[in-house]
Amino acid sequence: MPNQSTGLRGPAIFLAQFIGEEAPFNTLEGIARWAAEKGYRAIQLPTTDDRFIDLRKAAESQAYCDELNALCENAGVVISELSTHLQGQLVAVHPAFNDVFDDFAPKELHGQPQARTEWAIEQLMLAAKASQRLGLTAHATFSGALLWPFVYPWPQRPAGLIEEGFNELARRWTPILDAFDQAGVDLCFEIHPGEDLHDGASFERFLAAVDHHRRAKILYDPSHLLLQQLDYLGFIDQYHERIGMFHVKDAEFTPNARSGVYGGYQDWMERPGRFRSLGDGQIDFSAVFSRLTQYGFDGWAVLEWECCLKDAEQGATEGAPFIEAHLIQPAGRAFDDFASVSSSRSRNRRILGLSSTAD
Repeated sequence: MPNQSTGLRGPAIFLAQFIGEEAPFNTLEGIARWAAEKGYRAIQLPTTDDRFIDLRKAAESQAYCDELNALCENAGVVISELSTHLQGQLVAVHPAFNDVFDDFAPKELHGQPQARTEWAIEQLMLAAKASQRLGLTAHATFSGALLWPFVYPWPQRPAGLIEEGFNELARRWTPILDAFDQAGVDLCFEIHPGEDLHDGASFERFLAAVDHHRRAKILYDPSHLLLQQLDYLGFIDQYHERIGMFHVKDAEFTPNARSGVYGGYQDWMERPGRFRSLGDGQIDFSAVFSRLTQYGFDGWAVLEWECCLKDAEQGATEGAPFIEAHLIQPAGRAFDDFASVSSSRSRNRRILGLSSTAD
């Protein structure tokens, strides 16, 4: 079974950027052992490749899930969460993006947006049950986007357009959220540009549209907030009760006279906002880990490695000790307990100059 420890724990690693065609990255056993050798205690597992997990089989077979957990544990890691980022993207797609997002779906569904949406919703339903069978309590996904072409208010948006878009998102996602609720699993939407849920304000719109569903949670990744110039520490203060997962990813934002947040259609190397390997960007991870610990975050610190400069192997090697160094063991007692004083109501009233009993 997955690790049952509580609090902010790690290090874990998201495998999406490392899966490949050559060993050890082409089998679950191989990549799990590789992660363990790098110092990771857990793996976050994408669900689009049957070589690593057959999502339908995992939803239907407890024996299969027990085998997956045993294989990972024998390799030296546990499964932290499953991910349906690509399938979640397909739950809601604006027609402008139909062609490019077809690549996220099986070939037989290309050119069939309605069938593709139905497939994506089924994938999320399967992921809820699979997560339950694996003993997991949180799941990672994207919200998809019906409104992204209208993120900038030009041309003027027709009255009610944004409300209609979020109402449709809620119509599609509420049955999925209900399925995750039945499975006892939080559904964590990564706050991410390109998604309708891309900042705090848009998450609040969605939350209201799904009637503040208790399973609608946030996958917190400070890199996406920095690149939008949001207060990524204040975000934790404001939404900590809804943060259910944590991606540890660095970034840097260096605007200039030519380009800023939007990036001027430049590639990642030239953009003012770039993802960086851990420690190479501008995120204050000491403050992030402190803030999450302060609010009692209960989940994994998961490296999501993306960098336009550094090699992936180097990034993974450096990531585990980086996360380990930032983990905080919560204090078991107050630091000034050595100078503690006795307390009673009568003493407190006496100190305040009050009578020994209240009137």
